[in-house]
Amino acid sequence: MPIYNSVVKQVTRLNTIRDEQSHNQSSLSNNAAASSSTSKPTIQEANRVDTVLSDVFGLLSLFFLTIGKSRETPATYCQIASMRQILSHMNESGAYTEEILVPIRERLEALKNVIKQDSEDGKHPEPIVRLMLRKLEGVEHQLQDLFSSLSVLSVELVPIHQRLVHLRKQLSALAAEPKPNKAEYKAILEELRKIDSKRVDGKFLGPGGSFVPEGQALLSGLLESCFEITQDIKAREAEEDVTPSLKPIYERLSEMKAQLDQLLLTHRWTLRETDLYNYALSLREIDAMRVEGKFVDADGNKAEGQYALLFLLRRCYGLLYRLMSESEPISEELMPVANKLSTIKKCLNEVLKYGGPYTPRDLYPYHLALHQIDSLRKDGKFYADDGSIPEGQAILVAQLSEAHELLEMLKESMSDEEDEDDAEEI
Repeated sequence: MPIYNSVVKQVTRLNTIRDEQSHNQSSLSNNAAASSSTSKPTIQEANRVDTVLSDVFGLLSLFFLTIGKSRETPATYCQIASMRQILSHMNESGAYTEEILVPIRERLEALKNVIKQDSEDGKHPEPIVRLMLRKLEGVEHQLQDLFSSLSVLSVELVPIHQRLVHLRKQLSALAAEPKPNKAEYKAILEELRKIDSKRVDGKFLGPGGSFVPEGQALLSGLLESCFEITQDIKAREAEEDVTPSLKPIYERLSEMKAQLDQLLLTHRWTLRETDLYNYALSLREIDAMRVEGKFVDADGNKAEGQYALLFLLRRCYGLLYRLMSESEPISEELMPVANKLSTIKKCLNEVLKYGGPYTPRDLYPYHLALHQIDSLRKDGKFYADDGSIPEGQAILVAQLSEAHELLEMLKESMSDEEDEDDAEEI
């Protein structure tokens, strides 16, 4: 019990500090209420203390579960943390419906009753109970946000949303298989393209095409997420073509992608700039290994498996961009460049989504646009009109690199299609 008592002591101190912070935030909110008629509870961002706290209570919760005390307050932590992670995943992917969320709400209610009953019976110290309730309320806020996003989804779009959620589940199951079924993959991809083709100027229209129903952002995010998984599956198929000499690079990129994925889901608010700098440096080192945009073997010849490597490189740059954009601001001077890069990436993703056939002439405008942005840099940096170096350099470099990798993927898939056509003629 001495360890448990030490934990209680530290949690008491933490609760006191957090109560003071909540009080200060509440005062600020009350001052702001005069200028705004609506207010929303402020959810505190996680920091390094929360990360350590999570590890400690994860072990503590496991201990209580091991000795059979599953209906006591400390044992609920694992379930609360798991639901928090699940809801974060759902929010990221957009793959959720009311039928999926209702059981989670019911389970949260059951856990809240366990904690409140323990509090009434005096089974556990009040600081532990308060901490658990605070964590549980955070998950309730997450859940409410998801329910709220569904409430703006108009009835006209509900069938499409439900179908997309189902397709994403199928794709996730396919992606988890060692060798995904090609026929099933093609059928899902074809259906996604049909759903995408229903959009007009990026919007799903209501009956008769007379109005734009609510909930566009939710459906668009979910659709893009589905297409992202199809690209992931295609890249995994191309993994078989990676030559032995390129395997170390492939494995290094795979490991980096897995680490960045994990950081995006769990530690996006606790990252230091140096953490991201190390990843950016590693990616640049791998990028520098290419000769005229291609990875080569020991003899200097273009090696097999380009698409798989380019996909991983592009995904790493994309993940790095998302992490950086949440930890580093982009200055006003660089916003036009950032917006142009976002547009180019969006167009390239649309082309990649539907595949060929296309020619070098089709890709020329993207080459030209990226070349124009590249030419704005001096010594690898974007400068303001007054000669200063504005904030947001790393974000733009990651975004620019991702756009270049997308273009290389298109060129590579174009050459793959030519090889397939030649093989068919033979």
